[in-house]
Amino acid sequence: MNRMVGIDQIFKLLPHRYPFLLVDKVEIIEEGKKAVGYKNVTINEPFFQGHFPGAPVMPGVLILEAIAQVGAVLLYSAIPENSKKLVYFMGMDEVKFRNPVLPGDVLRMEVEITRFQGKVGKMEGKAYVGDKLAAQAIQTSMVVDKEKK
Repeated sequence: MNRMVGIDQIFKLLPHRYPFLLVDKVEIIEEGKKAVGYKNVTINEPFFQGHFPGAPVMPGVLILEAIAQVGAVLLYSAIPENSKKLVYFMGMDEVKFRNPVLPGDVLRMEVEITRFQGKVGKMEGKAYVGDKLAAQAIQTSMVVDKEKK
């Protein structure tokens, strides 16, 4: 059963905000197992001003961050009482960049949980533009309780 997570719900789940929120919507393909997220990449992104003037390319680390944010939304779908939790990014392994991401592209991140034990989730993430693989990595994240302030 597919379920779309729109920007209003993403704001409730993720603590990220502009200019660091790098996902516009997420489709939960299989609750707690697989998700597909989308980022509309526009020339108005602040990072294009310096990366690179005259030849804008989305920085690879931000592509990885977009994958991580989709992974966080996916983990939230796997945990009860997720409004009381935060997902912390812990690391990326086996990172490979294949093709550039340019202004006007729609970045599609496909993330699948390969292991979720205790508080730690391991996920395989791939980012595409159309049918071309832009980047891939194995992501590790941890679910923690939100601190009360």
